[in-house]
Amino acid sequence: MNLLITGANGFIGRNLRAALQQSDHRLLLIDVSSSAAEFARAANDADFVFHLAGVNRPDNDAEFRTGNADLTEKLVEALEKGKRPPVLISSSTQAALQNPYGVSKAMAEQALRRYGSRAKSPVYVYRLTNVFGKWSRPNYNSAVATFCYNTARGLPITVNDPDAVLRLVYIDDVITEFLRALNGKPTRGDDGFYTAGPEQEITLKKLISLLRSFSRARSTLDLPDQRSAFAKKLFATYQSFLPPDRLAYTPKAHADERGSFAELLHMNAYGQMSVNVTKPHVTKGFHWHHTKHEKFIVVSGRGVIRLQDPFGGEVYTYEVSGKNITVVDIPPGYVHTIENTGGSDLVTLMWANEVFDPAHADTFHREFQEIPTGDEAK
Repeated sequence: MNLLITGANGFIGRNLRAALQQSDHRLLLIDVSSSAAEFARAANDADFVFHLAGVNRPDNDAEFRTGNADLTEKLVEALEKGKRPPVLISSSTQAALQNPYGVSKAMAEQALRRYGSRAKSPVYVYRLTNVFGKWSRPNYNSAVATFCYNTARGLPITVNDPDAVLRLVYIDDVITEFLRALNGKPTRGDDGFYTAGPEQEITLKKLISLLRSFSRARSTLDLPDQRSAFAKKLFATYQSFLPPDRLAYTPKAHADERGSFAELLHMNAYGQMSVNVTKPHVTKGFHWHHTKHEKFIVVSGRGVIRLQDPFGGEVYTYEVSGKNITVVDIPPGYVHTIENTGGSDLVTLMWANEVFDPAHADTFHREFQEIPTGDEAK
């Protein structure tokens, strides 16, 4: 199928193209740089149209009509000379308002409805709320894009009314819905317009608070709580706005002649991840925990993990190597050690079920005990 995408290099267009890259469809991509001949040829060949092109922040109000209503009329005229395919338009909730942008979007909707009636072809009008996600443009597509961009760079955010409520929809959810429409299964709302969701309502104050907590995560090591689907989507969006030349950072490491230890991630109720480096012929550990439990994963080098009851008894031994990734559970109530038996650094990822609290470390030094025999066992 030949799929025409107008606004192919825009925010929604890029995400749609990425979703369709592995499909068997042929993509006909039109943007502001396309020539009139390219536009006409794509319209003539199209079997389905995603009309995503439009203007929402022009230099003057007259451009609203040119970039929205007039462009859609031009598209309709070209489509009627071709296969008269179904058309999906990314409109806006602003189309219900009497501002220059909203009026121009409503005119575009009307032009397509008339086309659908004449061509006897489906027209899917999606009045989208504020769409957010990767590849959106700060100071253009949405407040979320602007806030993410500024927060990731330590720039100020200006808000007139922190209690104002935003209605948001995530780009991946929009694209999923658009693909449903392509397959003839769009989601139609009670008002007759088509809808993408789920939508999320949030105050600007709460939105900014979440973004600032994301920006602190590198220094605190705290991963944001992503049990909320919205928080997960917002964090992904924020991450996409990190400056590409500042993606790497170095956590604080505690180092001595034995090696080093660095906390990597605090996962709140899900504990923490750390990395431990043990120098050759060095043994670390010799401690146990009442409640804390851990998982050790050697990713490089060769070593031995040993465990024993604090009161003595059998020593349980596990040989570990980066060549054969193994997860070793360290239950509470076991003295444990890790020894580097190789000639290079032993690198171990360590998960603990709780974030380390110096005031309640739950860590107690203990050497391995000999196995008692005879009267010693009484």
